[in-house]
Amino acid sequence: MKPARRLPHWMKMKMPKGENYSRVKNIVSRNHLHTICTSGNCPNIGDCWSRGTATFMILGDICTRSCKFCAVKTGRPLAPDYDEPDRVAEAVKLMQLKHCVLTSVDRDDLDDGGAGIWAMTIKRIKEQKNGITIEALIPDFRGNKNSLDGILAAGPEIISHNLETVERLTPVIRSVAKYSTSLEVLKYLAGTGARVKSGIMAGLGETEEEIYQTMKNIFETGCRIFTIGQYLQPTFDHLPVASYIHPGKFEEFKMAGLNMGFEIVESAPLVRSSYNAEKHIVLEKD
Repeated sequence: MKPARRLPHWMKMKMPKGENYSRVKNIVSRNHLHTICTSGNCPNIGDCWSRGTATFMILGDICTRSCKFCAVKTGRPLAPDYDEPDRVAEAVKLMQLKHCVLTSVDRDDLDDGGAGIWAMTIKRIKEQKNGITIEALIPDFRGNKNSLDGILAAGPEIISHNLETVERLTPVIRSVAKYSTSLEVLKYLAGTGARVKSGIMAGLGETEEEIYQTMKNIFETGCRIFTIGQYLQPTFDHLPVASYIHPGKFEEFKMAGLNMGFEIVESAPLVRSSYNAEKHIVLEKD
């Protein structure tokens, strides 16, 4: 077992605490829900939960894929829980959210990849008629357009799909997923007029040139919101960090993305796909 690498000073994270943190934790627990905040060991859980925000992970907490960067459990999932959409909607109501982010495990065991539960969850949340906006951070559904159409029809304000890494490292880092399939998914989504978002991690062994090429590939699909943050090794069984990227370099990525034409670029060591997601909706309306 290799010893943990010492984190640089700019990777310091807020400890989970506060009244709002406890309230969110209790609501999630009481409704038997999963969040990517806990399942994915997100470094921003203290900040987000203390602000009363969370990213709900639907379709269980066991993924059919085994990506080398992800802390979510992998294996044979349980059957879909058709009461889950109602429980998520109830939690959103109790948390008094104005913006909600949904994500899910990959469900390659299901014919539609779980798209039916996705659509049902979005619809249940919107039935509250309180003006809530939703970001759907979706898997690739193996490029199945029927699955994508079902989610689009439910009406999320933002639909996201992450490439996670550069093309060269995709076969090593992502399980089943293909770089080209992810680009095709983004292009199809953007082609419908949807507001599309994608992101990658840095520090997995990619070069700067590869990062800029990936940004260009994403932009060319019609995606206009881009995120990039530092990869952190969730356990000793996952890929080690190849390098810690200095905050100044993330600023360079941000400026390059904006100059490329992205409307919004979130680029910093602790940036994750759903971090500050509610601000993307606000910026759209300004």
